[in-house]
Amino acid sequence: MSTDINSPFRTKTVEQSIRDTEEPEHALKKSLSAWDLTIFGVGVIIGTGIFVLTGIAARNNAGPATSLAFVAAGVVCALAALCYAEFASTVPVAGSAYTFSYASIGELPAWIIGWDLVLEFALGTAVVAVGWSGYVRHLMNTNLGWDMPVALSGPDAGGSFDLLAFLLVLALTAILVIGTKLSARITAIVVAIKVTVVLLVIVAGLFFIKADNYAPFIPPAEPQPEGVSGWKAPLVQLMFGYEPTNFGVMGIFTAASLVFFAFIGFDVVATAAEETKNPQRDMPRGILGSLFICTILYVAVTLVVTGMQKYTQMSPSAPLAEAFKSVNQPFFAGAISLGASVGLITVCMILLLGQTRVFFAMSRDGLLPRVFSVTHPKYRTPYRATILLGVVIAVVAGFTSLENLAELVNIGTLFAFVVVALGVIILRKTRPDLHRAFRTPWVPFVPILSIAASLWLMLNLPAETWARFAIWMVIGIIVYFAYSRANSRLGRLGPEAKY
Repeated sequence: MSTDINSPFRTKTVEQSIRDTEEPEHALKKSLSAWDLTIFGVGVIIGTGIFVLTGIAARNNAGPATSLAFVAAGVVCALAALCYAEFASTVPVAGSAYTFSYASIGELPAWIIGWDLVLEFALGTAVVAVGWSGYVRHLMNTNLGWDMPVALSGPDAGGSFDLLAFLLVLALTAILVIGTKLSARITAIVVAIKVTVVLLVIVAGLFFIKADNYAPFIPPAEPQPEGVSGWKAPLVQLMFGYEPTNFGVMGIFTAASLVFFAFIGFDVVATAAEETKNPQRDMPRGILGSLFICTILYVAVTLVVTGMQKYTQMSPSAPLAEAFKSVNQPFFAGAISLGASVGLITVCMILLLGQTRVFFAMSRDGLLPRVFSVTHPKYRTPYRATILLGVVIAVVAGFTSLENLAELVNIGTLFAFVVVALGVIILRKTRPDLHRAFRTPWVPFVPILSIAASLWLMLNLPAETWARFAIWMVIGIIVYFAYSRANSRLGRLGPEAKY
């Protein structure tokens, strides 16, 4: 933290951050309640992870103990959520980890985390849009006998352009321009459908559990298949010679690094702090409540599905639906596929919402062109940033195969967790006078534990993911020194200026 206005580590005071939200031309409409925030959280968390990754983790890494992997990943997220809750209630400003970092660590670290979040949310939105397109094409073929032309089915299906993914992102962009309250209402409807599907899996699946499928609950450890070496090997293996195993106790942690993707999204709730009616009270409830609900549902679903079907036979692409097919229940399998395709819509929408709010906050601070921080005169939404990002992501989703880039979303999120936890420790020391409606317990122990847990999961990601992430960060630093530092409002007008 630096008080030197010319330093790249200059900080923007909490008071200044809050004053910025009062500028009419750059202010967002406050319309969200604790219930809306919880719905947003559940809506974005329950998605690709539980509908897809359960089968991959159980079959390849942890067997029935995948439920424990979800618990481990949930604990990592819970530690981070406690830190996010303190910041979001203390600094109720759009931008999430970016804004928190600006108030505690400095402008350059804030820029780096903002640049990171732009990548995380953009890739996350595009990946889920492509996944949704695949579900819809499958349903159209299975139930209606319709086939999309190969050329319009996307690179993953042998085509050149994914029309459905492209149109989905454009439609969600239009909804977000109209307003977050409308987004919240649509999300509430879709989340109700999605949670119903998850509860259907739990309740209906209980009648088809076979105790033999749980034996052994933690399968014996075995080396990972040969060929996982070089840049594709986990960084921890290259650094320390540690070789992750499949199954066994360590296999649970390997699976946790994978299923962590299933929890990505609760941090998106923090990006809506500025649009919340009572952020000091409602932000902690929304963040912690959505995470708690989803963790319980994840563990229950995993226990049921691994009890219905032997983990060695689970489908890596549609484990929930295939589990019901294995016990001759095609109706439930179809209902699950339909629910998954509908549910992924909210995941896309809320990730896109999160990205536009981070972009908006960076633009309002002058680190990106200010034109993107002007809000719509009627809807009070950052419509220019939303339209720009929506079109770019729609094109990316339409033309690009992103299966290998999904891990970048994981590393970006974990990096944000580290920065937020560090920011809590720093702000406690530099601004002990701040009113904190929610206080992270046992500081600095909980933030330090959050940093350590996040770094451990990051180290279990492939080295090539770290390389791609480093390249993106280097580009971001170049942009900062070439444009953002000179155009920063904080640098030009000072931390106490009313501008």
